[in-house]
Amino acid sequence: MTSYHLILAACVCSTLAPAAELRVPAFTAYLHPDPHAAKVSNEDGISGWAQAHQQVLWFGEFKTTGKLAVAVEMRLQKGESSKLQLSIGNQKHEAVEHGAQTVTFGDYVIEQAGYVRFELSSLNGGRDPGDVQALILDGPAAADAHFNLEPRRNAASVHLNYPTPKGAEIAIFYNEVAAVEDPVATYYMACGFARGYFGMQVNSATERRIIFSVWDAASGQSAKDRRSVSKDDQTQLLAKGQGVEASVFGNEGTGGHSHFVYPWKTGQAQRFVVTAKPDGSHTIYTGWWFHPDNKQWLLMARFRAPKDGGWLRGLYSFSEDFDGATGHLQRKALYGPQWVRFSDGRWQELTTASFSHDATGKADRLDRFMGVENGRFFLSQGGFVPGFTKFGEAFTRPATGTAPVIVLPKN
Repeated sequence: MTSYHLILAACVCSTLAPAAELRVPAFTAYLHPDPHAAKVSNEDGISGWAQAHQQVLWFGEFKTTGKLAVAVEMRLQKGESSKLQLSIGNQKHEAVEHGAQTVTFGDYVIEQAGYVRFELSSLNGGRDPGDVQALILDGPAAADAHFNLEPRRNAASVHLNYPTPKGAEIAIFYNEVAAVEDPVATYYMACGFARGYFGMQVNSATERRIIFSVWDAASGQSAKDRRSVSKDDQTQLLAKGQGVEASVFGNEGTGGHSHFVYPWKTGQAQRFVVTAKPDGSHTIYTGWWFHPDNKQWLLMARFRAPKDGGWLRGLYSFSEDFDGATGHLQRKALYGPQWVRFSDGRWQELTTASFSHDATGKADRLDRFMGVENGRFFLSQGGFVPGFTKFGEAFTRPATGTAPVIVLPKN
């Protein structure tokens, strides 16, 4: 055989070689309906999974249709057995493990490209089915399938960045946010600026908050413990509103924090205003939130930020999933209209925003996007739903043309 034919034969064999199986670790999975019903760790996968109604969920994006062989890697005590069910849509297969490391469920069919949900159920009553180690996929449909394989289960954080005139003396930043999908551990931030952020958060099934914070200067921008930040760099609380709790924060930079517990409603637009007043080498930043029940602006807090002396700048909004246990749930909110007022009293509407995301959104979680809906920008992340926006892509919403009328209390 000539060298040409040898090379050709090698190429044919290479193209016909089966794709390597895809192993999706259990520490990337989610628990349903109680996201905290079992322990999820890098070392043990999913353990302590004893409730019969609980499911273990994986989500992946498939680009190829066809046959998919599915197995689950388990860990059982010697002499134990476990009966399990693996579902993909209406396709359900059962299998029993008798101490083997791999439970084979057989073949399924991926009928169309897109996100697919895998549901692992225990058929052992209330008995612990064993530790789940990984989802194992093989076959034609597994080719080029995309799963998050990293331990961080949070949906990507996503941002709207608002361009403003260079060197502008912006004294007021106004924005509105209406939540569309808001699972626990969601923070919809409306008014972000170079020294702080202001928005609304879902802390638990029974508690929601309005939050306004301002970072310290210098080392306080990266410090974890406020006690390590010099007094000259610490943001100072000057005033807070009635019922507002104020303190300091750490672990993500340090600074002054304030929050107001209030059951803001899904679908109801919340109104936010941040003001800036230069004070020598400091700037006084004040956050105001419009109380829907009292129909008046509530002072959140007034902070004096050192080593500043400037106006509002670096304006943005974001949506954050701050607990990976609910990272499989969609978060979506509408933002706008956005307005700024300059130091000379002129208002300008901000109708353009560009999209950005955190490191998780670069390759691990691609279910993150923005757009324009009902005349407002929207941000969406999580949920393993169709949608993808390129980093830096800009959108323009229709202008309202009507500046907000804001009468703030003198306090």
